[in-house]
Amino acid sequence: MGRSGSTLIERLLGELSEVCSVGEVVHMWRRSLVDDEVCGCGRPFGACDFWHAVGEEAFGGWDRVDAPALLDLKASVDRTRYIPLLIGGRPPAALAERVDRYTDFYDRLYTAVAQVSGSSVIVDSSKHASLAVCLRRRYGDRLRLLHVVRDPRAVAYSWGKRVVRPDATPSSPEKEMARYSPGRAAVQWMVQNAVLAELSRRGTPTRRVRYEDFAADPEREFRAIAEFAGSGGATPIGPDGAARLSPGHTVSGNPLRFSTGEVEVRPDVSWRGGLEPHSRLMVSALTFPARRTFGY
Repeated sequence: MGRSGSTLIERLLGELSEVCSVGEVVHMWRRSLVDDEVCGCGRPFGACDFWHAVGEEAFGGWDRVDAPALLDLKASVDRTRYIPLLIGGRPPAALAERVDRYTDFYDRLYTAVAQVSGSSVIVDSSKHASLAVCLRRRYGDRLRLLHVVRDPRAVAYSWGKRVVRPDATPSSPEKEMARYSPGRAAVQWMVQNAVLAELSRRGTPTRRVRYEDFAADPEREFRAIAEFAGSGGATPIGPDGAARLSPGHTVSGNPLRFSTGEVEVRPDVSWRGGLEPHSRLMVSALTFPARRTFGY
């Protein structure tokens, strides 16, 4: 689930020589193709040379992609309500056909990113468990799932913050990052993590990393993550927890995607004093069974 530290891990993976991190692709069909929001390199999507080359390779140019039609297709498959039909057994033929058409866009995109970047591993940091379910149908064991999980009380506190989206344009409908009430954040935390855990149980190659463990020993945890991703390169994190981030080409995500230079990986426990007691109690109660599963 978002606000779990996944953007930093994605950015660090992108520092490895054989890895290309592209941000939250699930949002690019609207935010990049329609609203021309800013790429992680700092240029509008339409003016980014990297994404121009990817669009030419994948689709013969971005103008060949019918974004409104693709967004309609996305809404017809990439939703939590369709997960029970897709995750096991044989879904209705019409739904399966829509999933095939929908994931074909991702397949063409990932293939083009690999060709343009020269990378063998593509990291899509989309947070929709429903997208993971869709992609599993196309890729099977080729899909690797990095399941980042964080204490639900910390997640709920983060979702309540008001944060301006620096990548928004005048046409963007979302000028701020989405906000959830503590109750809604708790329910989303339960659902998203339950689906990802179920994918693991059904055989999807998965590595689960707790945010708290990563923040406590980032060098060790990142080495294990990089190995899982199929990379044997040197870790970008030093023994002191410091790392250097270079500019990338992420299409959407936390504002951290614009950060460059040295960053310090350290725990953020501001929720302990910032989350209202009644909200903390509610989130704790709603997530109790799953918290124990994940060690909280």
